Amino acid sequence: MTTYAAPGILTPVVTRGWGDDRSWTLESYLSRGGYEGLKKANAMAPADIVEAVKASGLRGRGGAGFPTGLKWSFLPPDDGLPRYLVVNADESEPGTCKDIPTIMADPHVLVEGVAITSRAINCAHAFIYLRGEVAHVYRRLLSAIREAEDAGLLGGLRITAHAGAGAYICGEESALLDSLEGRRGHPRMKPPFPAVAGLYARPTVVNNVESICQVSGIFRNSVEWYASMGTEKSKGHGIFSVSGHVNTPGQFEAPFGITMRQLIDLAGGIRDGHRLKFWTPGGSSTPLFTEAELDTPLDYESVGAAGSMLATRALQVFDETTSVVRVIARWSEFYQHESCGKCTPCREGTYWIKQIMFRLEKGQGLPGDVDLLDEIAHNIAGRSFCPLGDAAATPIMSGIMRFRDEFEAGLTTPARELFPYEASTVYARGGVR
Repeated sequence: MTTYAAPGILTPVVTRGWGDDRSWTLESYLSRGGYEGLKKANAMAPADIVEAVKASGLRGRGGAGFPTGLKWSFLPPDDGLPRYLVVNADESEPGTCKDIPTIMADPHVLVEGVAITSRAINCAHAFIYLRGEVAHVYRRLLSAIREAEDAGLLGGLRITAHAGAGAYICGEESALLDSLEGRRGHPRMKPPFPAVAGLYARPTVVNNVESICQVSGIFRNSVEWYASMGTEKSKGHGIFSVSGHVNTPGQFEAPFGITMRQLIDLAGGIRDGHRLKFWTPGGSSTPLFTEAELDTPLDYESVGAAGSMLATRALQVFDETTSVVRVIARWSEFYQHESCGKCTPCREGTYWIKQIMFRLEKGQGLPGDVDLLDEIAHNIAGRSFCPLGDAAATPIMSGIMRFRDEFEAGLTTPARELFPYEASTVYARGGVR
């Protein structure tokens, strides 16, 4: 695992490799200042913990970038009945690869963050919802929870690690809650929002793994330390997952505001003999960028102003050998497969998107297919029950806008003939190598 730490960062999340010195153990974590943040938080009133997180400028790392402390403050006044913290570790979007490596390399940073957050919201039982496929990570997380409990670090807090059944839709917070309750993962109607009626109809905070891990670093160091990094509105640092056609893909921890050009340099540059064609700033669900946006600061505001979304910072890199149509066809296949089928725009729209994309990829597109594809995507966007529909529609609309000629070429010529080099390409880990 590759990491980059800017000057002054005591890298709290991914500081080591995949266990080259048993970095996942309690002994190792304590030697690096682990649970010092929890000691400080335990000496503070819950309301003061919430205010400290607000002052730090921490924003949610699950994609939306909503202020974390503000989200905590939405809980209604404590009525003495259960309140819950649910950590979303259902990471599965193509290209997104930060939460699972974090838990694998350093699970105690998450456990400590859960303990601090639970104190802030007066939660006695917290849940971590993890993808069931990553059994090795699940075992490591269970071991870390057990170590912390045996060492008496958690007080009366109970932490349950729950293995999901592998449904992408359960990354949506309300579908995740339904799954935790033993039902099929379907998004819920809002309102009520989870802060009012979440898990078991009780006030619930749902946060991403990285968001909770950042809490540990804030309290281990200071609010000022954290707020001194990043940009004016995107404070702190985060994990940037660089995959695809670079020489050394990996996870790079850096302050917000770093540029893609800098990250590509850190990743060893575009693979030898090739040049950049397009890239995604936030994974397969975000509008595409090209060389023109390489110097855009990677913070929520700048990326948004440039026409895309930072989301989970899944930076997929594609060189000139890659067919845009082929890549988006794979993404479309993923979203169609993962649609829960609850709403018509997503259920029907993703099916027809996949059919048309397959035709274009094979060079068997029908007259009007490109316009029809664009129309279907626009009819899904903003009309689906949850953001999965938007995720499926966005790369279609962006791809046609930036590379319409390749989509038009799919009316007569298969992608493998337009990009013969790519026929031997292996798709793996959310990117291409």
